[in-house]
Amino acid sequence: MKRGPELLRLAETVVFPGFEGKSPPDWLRRRLGEGLAGVVLFSRNIATPSQVADLTAALREENPQVLVGIDEESGEVTRLEAAGGSTRPGNFALGVVDDTGLTEELAADLGRDLARAGVNLNFAPSADVNSNPDNPVIGLRSFGADPDLVARHTAAWIRGMQSAGVAACAKHFPGHGDTSVDSHHGVPLVAAPAGALRDVALRPFRAAVEQGVRTVMTGHLLVSALDPAMPATLSRPVLHDLLRVELGFEGVIVTDGIEMAAVSGPYGIGGASVRAVAAGADAICVGGEHAGEETAIGIRDAIVDAVIEGRLSEERLADASRRVCELALWTTTAHRGALSGSDASGASGRPGTPSIGLDAARRALRITRRSAAVVFPLPAPPHVVELAPEMNLAIEKDTPWGVGEPLGKLLPGTTVTRLVASTATGGAVEAVLAAAAERPLVIVVRDAHRHPWQADALRHLLAARADAVVVEMGLPGRSDLGAVHIATHGAARVCGQAAAELLAGDTGTA
Repeated sequence: MKRGPELLRLAETVVFPGFEGKSPPDWLRRRLGEGLAGVVLFSRNIATPSQVADLTAALREENPQVLVGIDEESGEVTRLEAAGGSTRPGNFALGVVDDTGLTEELAADLGRDLARAGVNLNFAPSADVNSNPDNPVIGLRSFGADPDLVARHTAAWIRGMQSAGVAACAKHFPGHGDTSVDSHHGVPLVAAPAGALRDVALRPFRAAVEQGVRTVMTGHLLVSALDPAMPATLSRPVLHDLLRVELGFEGVIVTDGIEMAAVSGPYGIGGASVRAVAAGADAICVGGEHAGEETAIGIRDAIVDAVIEGRLSEERLADASRRVCELALWTTTAHRGALSGSDASGASGRPGTPSIGLDAARRALRITRRSAAVVFPLPAPPHVVELAPEMNLAIEKDTPWGVGEPLGKLLPGTTVTRLVASTATGGAVEAVLAAAAERPLVIVVRDAHRHPWQADALRHLLAARADAVVVEMGLPGRSDLGAVHIATHGAARVCGQAAAELLAGDTGTA
């Protein structure tokens, strides 16, 4: 077999690269004209919604049916709103509210924003059941720890997103929730037996398939009960036997970022891509860390060489290409139809009510009082200390979060100290106490149960200020900390806004 144009075209179809810049580089325009079927946007490509619309329009000048993908989960994982922070809470907050109508409405609202920006493929929702509260990569991205709750909200989210003409993507198959390793850095092990997997981790994915989800994203997970040798992304027993045959999924299987160490470490980017397609994946997502034409060509050529050398069947590659092209055709039709019938305002549709995101964030607040002496609004502008952990690579490190900034707008004179692990010394904590002397103290934590330095700082602060208010913006741990404990169940900007309103006694609905 020779490296002919048809084989090159097939391989080109299954590579979804990222790129640098806020307009398409020349190499990407050329490749789209030659058959590239999809691209992935990252926050580095995004400035404003109108700029993204111009960018996607330029992509479609080269390929009218191009799939434009993005990792827009809302909440903590946002690309479209990375610069200012998400105006919608993430999955965990929605699971706490447990109103599937709200989840569907919020996803549809987000889908309309994506559709207006020209994005037609969203790598969301996370369908992972957060069985392990110490999980370093899922956490708030999950709807919760109850598989039935996660399943019904996964289905609702998919309904909402796809009603806007944007293909949804259930991830990270077969479930990243019961892990303790971040696959950006290593191979997470899922040790549950097959029966437990089907009862827990697979239940939301089954619901997603039944709901008609258009794509499923693989997780770079070693699921020993299903394949003790290969991570799920590279495993035929997981992708073909389980997802295709047992669950009956007929859409596009897309990999998580193929450059992640869990799969590229042992095999290289090209080698992992070949193994993924052979196992049953239809599209290779790449470009979070390795953007550019060289990477895209390297993957394409590795796939072509594998077919020529007999390590990958041409039939499997042709099947992958067909599925990608069918998805592109669906999005073209569904996208156009949804936009023509959508509410251009993007609002919740109820005059005088808040945006859907703020409404959801307010409804997700949970308050535990241990002292009646602390009342809202706070009697004076407080000092706010925010204990900021290091985030995993799925979350943009500069995305705004916290309570201090929105509270400062509602209570002018509010002051803020932000501490990280390296700066949360005893002296720094004493400085916070000095700044808060004779003033209310608000302590903001994020997954304090996972970070000993946060727990230490929190104990030090509360020993001196039993009247402090504690705001937990990560997974809730203990609710008996502080005179008042406020759990936001999310760290999106809108979650901080909802907590700030409560502290300031602001009952407005704007």
